[in-house]
Amino acid sequence: MTDPAGLRASYTRGHLDEAGLADSWLAQLRLWFDAAAADATIAEANAMQLATADAEGRPAVRTVLAKAIDERGIVFYTNYESAKGRELTVNPRASVVFAWLAHQRQVRLSGTVTRTSREETASYFAGRPRESQIGAWASPQSQPVASRAELDRFAAEAAARFAGQDIPPPPNWGGYLLTPWEVEFWQGREGRLHDRIRFRRVDQEWTVERLAP
Repeated sequence: MTDPAGLRASYTRGHLDEAGLADSWLAQLRLWFDAAAADATIAEANAMQLATADAEGRPAVRTVLAKAIDERGIVFYTNYESAKGRELTVNPRASVVFAWLAHQRQVRLSGTVTRTSREETASYFAGRPRESQIGAWASPQSQPVASRAELDRFAAEAAARFAGQDIPPPPNWGGYLLTPWEVEFWQGREGRLHDRIRFRRVDQEWTVERLAP
């Protein structure tokens, strides 16, 4: 096994200072997101790590895809009965991290999580590839299955059920909106003296502050 302690990289690609900062967390995030999405070396720029916790405070993290980034926050979709769905039901707070390593950048957002409307879910679901629509109906997400063959059978049954017709979103599947109370932008710098600038909401107003690395 390669010794992880011996792996080192020098962060020299850029910097982040207050003078060049956009006037809101959303504007700054869009700048960095667009740069990542335009870079062919970055696969799935909308991939983010989602951290949740259950009622006992036990944490879990996994990668999901952001499907909307706007003034409300970040939207992602999943099965409400999945592990993350169950955790968000009992503890509707979460953090996500976009890690664009090729640009030596990260963005972390923490906040409250609510379900999107069924209208928004249906609109997004209608634009998904049909195979993904079938998968949403077929997968008992986060539940044990006997084999891959069983999962494939579930998919075949869902495909047959909706043959020749539009597929609606399952009733237990939909969107979540993370509304941030804090957004931190991280830019790697030499000597591990990284730039960290945080937007933090206090009494409905946003403050901006630099954090020590």
